[in-house]
Amino acid sequence: MMIRYVVFILLLPTMIFAACSSEQREPSSEDSRQAATPAASPEATPASAAVAVSHGVESFVSRSAEPGAVATAPGSQASSAGGIKWRASPRWEPGPERPMRVVTYLIPAASGDREGAECAVFYFGPGQGGGVEANLTRWISQFEQPDGRPSAQLAKQKKETINGLPVTTIDLTGTYLGGGPMMGQGEKKPGYRLLGAIVEGPEAAVFFKLTGPAKTVAAAQSEFHSLLKSLSRE
Repeated sequence: MMIRYVVFILLLPTMIFAACSSEQREPSSEDSRQAATPAASPEATPASAAVAVSHGVESFVSRSAEPGAVATAPGSQASSAGGIKWRASPRWEPGPERPMRVVTYLIPAASGDREGAECAVFYFGPGQGGGVEANLTRWISQFEQPDGRPSAQLAKQKKETINGLPVTTIDLTGTYLGGGPMMGQGEKKPGYRLLGAIVEGPEAAVFFKLTGPAKTVAAAQSEFHSLLKSLSRE
C-alpha cells in the first residue's frame, strides 16, 4: 500500500501537467483572420466618408470652373462665356469638345425621330464672329424650303431683353443644308428646325444654335426658352 501511494505522489505532477495541456488549443484560422484584421479607425466613419466625397466634388468643380467649362459639377449644366452665364436642362447631355464651341448639348430624339438634336454654343471673343444680322443671315442661308420660297420669308425673328441682356432669337423650319463652309456641307436633312439666339454679352456676343428634327426640337423648345430665361451677367 505504501508503495502505491509513493508511485501516485510521483506521478501526480505529470497528470496535472497533462490535464492543463489538454485545455489549451492552437489558434484556429478564424482566430488568425481576426488577429490580422486591424481595428476600425475612429476616423473611418460615414461622416468622414461624406466629407471625402464632398472634397472630390469640390476638386472637380475647381478644375471645371473655367471660362467655357461645360459644367461646374455633375448634372448642374451651368456654363459661362463672354461675361454671361446660363443653365441648361439636365436632360441635355454635354457632348465632346468641338472646335469654336463653348459646349455642345446633345438632346435625345423624340418618339418617331431617328436622331436627336444638338444645341451648339459659340463664343469667338470681342470683335470676332460678326454682328447679329450677319449671323442671322448665315443661319437662314443654311436652310432651303421644299416649295422653293426664300427661307428668309419664313424665319420668325424677335428682339427682347432678358435680365438686362439684349437677345435676338430666330425660329425656322425647312431642309437643313449643314453648318456652312466652315463646318462642312453635309447631306440635306428635310424636316429640320432651328431655334437660335444671339446674346449680346458684356464682352462679346454668345451664339446659341439648336438644330434637329422638327419633332425633337419642338419637344426641347420649352427647355431652350428656360435656358434663355436663366441668362445673367457673371
